[in-house]
Amino acid sequence: MPTITITEASARAVEVDVLVLPLLAGSGDAPSTVPGFPEISEAIAGLAPSASRGDLHRIPSFSLASATSLLLVGVGDEDLAEVSAEDLRLAFGAATRSLSGIATAAIALPTATADQRAAALEGAALGAYAFVAHKSGTGPSAPRAALGSVSLVVEKGEEVAEAAVTRAAMLSEVVDLVRDLVNTPPNLLHPVSFAERAQELVADLPISVTVLDEKQLAEGGYGGIVGVGQGSTRPPRLVRLEYAPAGAKRSVALVGKGITFDTGGISLKPAAGMDDMTSDMTGAATVLGATVGAATLGLDVKVTTYLALAENMPGGGAQRPGDVVTMRNGKTVEVLNTDAEGRMVMADALVDAVADEPDLVMDVATLTGAAVVALGKRTAGVMGTEDARELVMAASATAGEPFWPLPFPAELRADLTGRVADLRNIGERPGGALSAGIFLAEFVGDTPWAHLDIAGPGFASAPLGYMGKGATGMSVRTVLQVLEDLAGGPAA
Repeated sequence: MPTITITEASARAVEVDVLVLPLLAGSGDAPSTVPGFPEISEAIAGLAPSASRGDLHRIPSFSLASATSLLLVGVGDEDLAEVSAEDLRLAFGAATRSLSGIATAAIALPTATADQRAAALEGAALGAYAFVAHKSGTGPSAPRAALGSVSLVVEKGEEVAEAAVTRAAMLSEVVDLVRDLVNTPPNLLHPVSFAERAQELVADLPISVTVLDEKQLAEGGYGGIVGVGQGSTRPPRLVRLEYAPAGAKRSVALVGKGITFDTGGISLKPAAGMDDMTSDMTGAATVLGATVGAATLGLDVKVTTYLALAENMPGGGAQRPGDVVTMRNGKTVEVLNTDAEGRMVMADALVDAVADEPDLVMDVATLTGAAVVALGKRTAGVMGTEDARELVMAASATAGEPFWPLPFPAELRADLTGRVADLRNIGERPGGALSAGIFLAEFVGDTPWAHLDIAGPGFASAPLGYMGKGATGMSVRTVLQVLEDLAGGPAA
């Protein structure tokens, strides 16, 4: 993550490699302009630069500023006052994402509000990410590290929230944590190493960790997790993390799907695109990141987190379509499709999560391709009990992450009734994302619960704003915002 600071000075005088400024759209025949910088607006008038959100124009600064170069980023409107917080995050994130290999940058938003500056800084921090751990080479092929530092420039009299710097740094840290885990190749991140990594990440935080190995899982009746993991030479794990500040009056349980690689098992996936299944542990990475964020902020809420970790492989010991397994709560499930494995590991973990009697349970999973068909690649679905759904929707609006509430039609439940067991692990093809959620509901009981299906936006095939290709970290900010809302905000 970049170093993030505030600099009180004239933007024209700040000596950095790149000064990033907003570019406003022109009205009618009027050209695009840079607010507060008439000399720059005049200099670029002949270029007719596009001010669509995220459009970038990098030019030498000449005598217009002390920075080596200027990066003008379109914000998609002709009036800065009308630009939303999320549009600013996306625009300034696109700007810093383009600056890999650059040491220093500053951003300035003359005439903006304190909230708008905070949003731009947050986007800039989130955009300054590059995963280069496994790249080598020199010269043109050398890996380019992320932008090293970002400074928010404020001139005398301009509003700025000091807390914005701390928050932007914390969010970029936990989001980058998630991205790094998801981007790590599956031969290097498997259930055992993921569990070890989780322990390392929380070692200096007030978080306790318990890890159940394959023997303990079998003895404890975690049939879903054991069944999914039995086809792999790398055994499954269930990681339980607990952040329990003294006197906390609210409690939340988080559950994350952690399939470190998903071949589909015996119900083998097509080869095309299977490499993306390195990302099928995004849910577990997300709830781990949110837990780290809660502890870092010192939130006054108890958080108990479950990472359900397994590798779904078609080895000689793999479960077969038609097998029946007994879940953690004693219910039996016919495994009709071994590629519907996420709900199996999640169900076992949900049983433990509700046993803690929390005020709210949230689970996060790259669960169904049906969610992608319904909502596209950038919007996540949220299901569950009504009040819990509304909490997530409100938090997502604050965080700027797109979610859409989905229903649980009663008629879909009949499709999950098993022929020789209590349940079957798939329903009919129509409404597949909904029937997956209805399956999970069987393991939640009456606990307030939200199910977040992030199969589309968790891993990107193309960059957008502060999100590059690969792991996006989408949803960790929303989950963390729910925790903040329940806690009443960060500790003083």
